[in-house]
Parts: sequence; structure tokens; C-alpha cells
Amino acid sequence: MRIGSSIGLIAVGLILALAVHVRLGGLDLNLIGWILTVVGVIGLIASIAMARQARGVVVREDPLPPARDPRY
Repeated sequence: MRIGSSIGLIAVGLILALAVHVRLGGLDLNLIGWILTVVGVIGLIASIAMARQARGVVVREDPLPPARDPRY
């Protein structure tokens, strides 16, 4: 799950949990919204943690020594 899809899940979950007031037969949309929100937050934290670990430090070593200035 990437950062964008996590934010999307959080948005859809909060809309279902807080803004939709529709009664369906056997579905509780408030509970489904909160579940989607929690899954989105967990996915966001996990994707940020993996993105921080994936970045490595690159050390560039020049194969040749710096050229001398011919005036000196």
C-alpha cells in the first residue's frame, strides 16, 4: 500500500464514518468507515517507515584526483 492509497482509504473511511447516515439491512457503514480509516492509518505509517528505510546514502568517490591548475 502506498502513501496515496493510504490517504484515500483514510478519506473514504472518514466520509463513511462521519458524513453518511444511511441505514442498510445488515451493514453498519459507521463501523466500516472506522475500519477503513484505521487500515489507512496503519498503511500510511508502514509506507512512510518503508520509504525511510529504502533511501540509502550514496558516497561518490572520484576515480581521478583533481586536475592541477597549469598556472601554478
